[in-house]
Amino acid sequence: MNITGGKFNGRALKVPDSSITRPTLSKVRMSIFNVLYSLIGDFEGKSFLDLFAGSGIMGLEAASRGFTDIVAIEKNRTVFGIVKSNYKLLNVDADLYCSDALKVLDKLRERYFDVIYIDPPYLSGIYEEVLSSLPKFEIAVVEHSKPVDFSGFEIVQSKNYGGKMLTYVHNKTA
Repeated sequence: MNITGGKFNGRALKVPDSSITRPTLSKVRMSIFNVLYSLIGDFEGKSFLDLFAGSGIMGLEAASRGFTDIVAIEKNRTVFGIVKSNYKLLNVDADLYCSDALKVLDKLRERYFDVIYIDPPYLSGIYEEVLSSLPKFEIAVVEHSKPVDFSGFEIVQSKNYGGKMLTYVHNKTA
């Protein structure tokens, strides 16, 4: 798996076993960052929260494109080792947590993020709980395969990628 844009474009990363994680395809990652650019403009100096980080690819794509305040959370210890290794490989400074996302979100309540990327295991059933626990943000990108209750959020855009949905939302109270 390779970074698709920015200063690390083309750099290869380690990936966890595909039975453990579901990496976001390169064409989808490129689309996400194109949409984000159209919504928030230049990424320089902005913050990015990568929930359910998997290999860490989304946070590293963000860093490659100019985001400087990166937080990544991955619960699986084996997978988290790969996240740490990938961040070290690219020499990206970030706050990395090997923990349950909901526990860390409770600690991050007072923080602000320009972008939050949410991609839990599709069958986890925790989308609404995660959405209700988010800190303040400009835009959240939710990757999902089934309908999600986005009450309390303004849906900015939705895209379907062959059974995979990406929904971009603003917090109505922000």
